[in-house]
Amino acid sequence: MRTIEHWINGAETAGTSTRTAPVWNPATGRQQAEVRLAEKADVDAAVQAAAAAFETWQDVSVVRRARVMFAFRELVSRHADELARLVADEHGKVVSDAMGEVIRGLEVVEYACGIPQLSKGEYSDQVSGGVDSYSFRQPLGVVAGITPFNFPVMVPMWMHPIAIATGNTFVLKPSERDPSAANLIARLYAEAGLPDGVFNVVHGDKTAVDALLDHPQVAAVSFVGSTPIARQVHERASLSGKRVQALGGAKNHAVVLPDADLDFAADQLIAAGFGSAGQRCMAISAVVAVGAAGDPLVSKLRERAARIVVGPGRDETSEMGPVVTAEARQRILRAVESGVDAGATLVADGRGVRVEGHDDGFFVGPCLFDDVDVEMDVYRDEIFGPVLVVLRVDSLDAAIELINANAYGNGTAVFTGSGEAARTFQRRVRVGMIGVNVPIPVPMAFHSFGGWKDSLFGDRHIHGPEGVGFYTRAKVVTSRWPHVAEASNAHLNFPTAQ
Repeated sequence: MRTIEHWINGAETAGTSTRTAPVWNPATGRQQAEVRLAEKADVDAAVQAAAAAFETWQDVSVVRRARVMFAFRELVSRHADELARLVADEHGKVVSDAMGEVIRGLEVVEYACGIPQLSKGEYSDQVSGGVDSYSFRQPLGVVAGITPFNFPVMVPMWMHPIAIATGNTFVLKPSERDPSAANLIARLYAEAGLPDGVFNVVHGDKTAVDALLDHPQVAAVSFVGSTPIARQVHERASLSGKRVQALGGAKNHAVVLPDADLDFAADQLIAAGFGSAGQRCMAISAVVAVGAAGDPLVSKLRERAARIVVGPGRDETSEMGPVVTAEARQRILRAVESGVDAGATLVADGRGVRVEGHDDGFFVGPCLFDDVDVEMDVYRDEIFGPVLVVLRVDSLDAAIELINANAYGNGTAVFTGSGEAARTFQRRVRVGMIGVNVPIPVPMAFHSFGGWKDSLFGDRHIHGPEGVGFYTRAKVVTSRWPHVAEASNAHLNFPTAQ
């Protein structure tokens, strides 16, 4: 059985780990590897390696750091197929979908290549007589990333390229469900010329997470996961004096108005709801059909859901793969059953899907509910699976009110042919990321990603300009270079500009 080790100080190591966890192939339902689960001492070893590396990495010129990122960018591009296949084998998503997350992660690396421009400070000449003022930003030190299973390449890349390019060193704790991509990324960084200890990987469970949150030499923590855990991470890390950005869960709505192109909307909603078997924090899981859009939209969604080809991620004919674990499959099936019991209409039932030759795989077919209300668990819960629910309202105002009443505020979308309706929606809805005829409005790398309400704990969004701000802190210098013979003009009054 292959064992996936930690990556600490430039090399793979078992450390002190004696515990392991299985790594499954979701398409076959069979264990394909085991992964080390870090103990507190392993986390400390990674942090100490990162702390030692920071002493020199922080002083490396910004141009040299950018050159490492350029080299890393080329290596990731060259190994994109390998990364996508690793993700498909351990997560379950189809290879083409996995390639999409590699490319979106690569875009953040490309953004980090511009760090000489992104990290420039400001200068004000002659703020007072003979006095200038200027600012610049410096790295924090050792920073950590704790990332989820659903994007084992992209989500860590929202973090570590920006952190490293700005002069920090990094400890990654990826999901133990699909850990292999993190080790390949570590090897690519080493090949790109990144010094040992600047990027480290510790695999593990709650023991490793708590050790990172409590470690006195970790200056900042970035987290993506469920809302209950995000809240705990934010509270625990903040109590120990760390800077924290903790991105939580979601219940992303898409509003469809009667004036929308319903065929276009249905195509987009099926892709956004069932891509990656719904295991995306930006997946559309709730459709809000307004007025006359309801019946024809549900009919079109039903037809398209029935045509989705479910199969193993490595099969090029598959459009949707399995979910990540047997436990996830059972949880999703229970959620579907609860919707039926609550009185919602199950118009597409994927519970009985079978994939030839993969009887033990963790497959769930597309499930579509109509006649859902806001009190049902199938609406209220973040199911994180291929379950799409349709709610019906009479007006755009009612749709906005419904979305704003939801505890989550990650992403939302509106499908309409009206610019006025779109503008009203985007100004009034209380959600961090909004799509207009775009169902998954994940910002490009040069903007920042983040939600509102229970979808984000902390005041900084991830990657983009706010990512640079999160991983650095500012210094402001006020300077004077007086002539030797010049009178000092010092007095006890509070200084003001002269």
